[in-house]
Amino acid sequence: MRASGLGTAARPSWRDRRLHPDDGLGLRLTLAVVSAFLVLVPFLLALLVLASWSPLRRLDRAVTEALVGYGLRHPGWAGALNVWTEVFAPMPLRLGALVVVGWLARRRARQLALWVAVTMTVGGLLSPLLKLLVGRPRPEFSNPLAQAVGLAFPSGHALNAALAAGVLLVVFRPRPGHFAKRYAVWAAAFLLAGVTGFSRVALGVHWSSDVVAGWLLGTGVVAATAAVFTVWRVTPPRRR
Repeated sequence: MRASGLGTAARPSWRDRRLHPDDGLGLRLTLAVVSAFLVLVPFLLALLVLASWSPLRRLDRAVTEALVGYGLRHPGWAGALNVWTEVFAPMPLRLGALVVVGWLARRRARQLALWVAVTMTVGGLLSPLLKLLVGRPRPEFSNPLAQAVGLAFPSGHALNAALAAGVLLVVFRPRPGHFAKRYAVWAAAFLLAGVTGFSRVALGVHWSSDVVAGWLLGTGVVAATAAVFTVWRVTPPRRR
């Protein structure tokens, strides 16, 4: 006689399975839902930008003008942000990701290397495509703190910094128990994405909604490609 409750009792709950790295379906569905939400919000922002929604336009102008005014009064602050935004521009981040891909390939972590390459490539193509579709001009100031060419929405710096932060978290995630290293990796990722995006608004080359859209799109791409990556992942052997 089969015990009807054994199978149900032994199966982990959805709460336990949704982020478990060894449960491909639970993790994949969670990442798919998260990525869909993170990608949907920037597209809603894009619609508001195209419609010239006045509350968003007023908020963008107020934030950017306040930060640029502070930079004009503190040249050292603006100079430091200019250095940061050049060091962590999209091209240096892509070159860094290429180095990580080569390092992972040498360590025979080919699937992870492929994930890094695909993530950075998809995000890198998404940014200019949306810029062309939205066609939003950059802020203009009589006394600019920095110079930038091209269109504004979304911020390529913010998007690529979010991609790089996601790569940093996934590739260099410490083993369980290494709390100091774990906090250091998370702090580095947040610092990379946060300061890079903030610098673009503070220097007056982007509106605040451009940066928010870039952050969300970058995070959404990381989650989406990670969901696809779990499909290809080799199932770990069962423990005895």
